[in-house]
Amino acid sequence: MKFIVFGLGHFGKALAIRLTELGHEVIGIDNDMKKVEKFKDKITHTVCLNATDRDAVGSLPLKDANAVIVAIGEDEAASLMTTAVLKQFDIKRILTRAVSDLQKTVLEAMKIDEFIMPEEESAERLAVRLVNLNVVDSFKISDNYSIIEAKVPEKYVGKTLAEANFTNEYKVIVLTTIKTNEVESKGIKKTIKEASGIATSGTRMEADDLLVIFGEMENINKLID
Repeated sequence: MKFIVFGLGHFGKALAIRLTELGHEVIGIDNDMKKVEKFKDKITHTVCLNATDRDAVGSLPLKDANAVIVAIGEDEAASLMTTAVLKQFDIKRILTRAVSDLQKTVLEAMKIDEFIMPEEESAERLAVRLVNLNVVDSFKISDNYSIIEAKVPEKYVGKTLAEANFTNEYKVIVLTTIKTNEVESKGIKKTIKEASGIATSGTRMEADDLLVIFGEMENINKLID
């Protein structure tokens, strides 16, 4: 997969390096040449440019990217301007770092649906979410085991956990299911999540549910891919 990361500060460089380590092609961008030089051997490609310059940004392979991440955090204005520039191009997926409630509100008004909240989500967790499109969130318990939120695979919609038999088929455990509902406030749509309690063999999986799954990431990927 291909990713473009704007901003090589603490969070952005950690994300770009982790995605590179996972075997993906990453372009890391910053307007500070010192940072570009510092990380050039750890990130697939590094580029020094002004992310608020439409012509400069337009020279990047934006259409080829699976996701473009605006990880700029120190300068909220630059982050918003970069996002505004990116919205002018045909990009599959844009994620923008939000460091304040006000910035998040502005991004929602710009129709940005995916936010990065570094205080709540580590670069490691975001890397997992970017690489696995069906993963909504993840939490690493140890080197081998994780808990993740994932969409219900289409072939299991309407089935119970007993019918799916995930424990025997994939060696993973579904801890609970989460219902998602969209609510609108002041013209802005937000998604509300509500856990349905401890999962049982009779728990039925619906199309818009999220599964909270425990197991080894390799086995979880076999289930959700």
